[in-house]
Amino acid sequence: MIVAEVVVALLLLSSGVIVLVAALGLARLPDFFARMHAPALASTLAAWVVSLASIVHFSTRAGSLSLHVWLIIIVLSITAPVTTIVLARAALFRRRQAGDALPPPLGEEG
Repeated sequence: MIVAEVVVALLLLSSGVIVLVAALGLARLPDFFARMHAPALASTLAAWVVSLASIVHFSTRAGSLSLHVWLIIIVLSITAPVTTIVLARAALFRRRQAGDALPPPLGEEG
């Protein structure tokens, strides 16, 4: 039981470190699109680590494999990239509306 608690604590601490590194990337990166990249990837990874910690915790308490947490991480893994794409498209749209110079779309020679 103590080993499982140590494993859960280490997983939760590593998740916190991942989010801290993402926050540092958010503060240091120069552009909105670069800033958007770091937290999107790191938050998903941190959520996977937290869900693994939850699986270990609930499985040791119940005495059998408990996978109900997988529903949460599956939904998060589907929705996180979609919201990142929507944010990027909204930022591109706002830049186009403002008249800023944008790079050409992929596939166009220029």
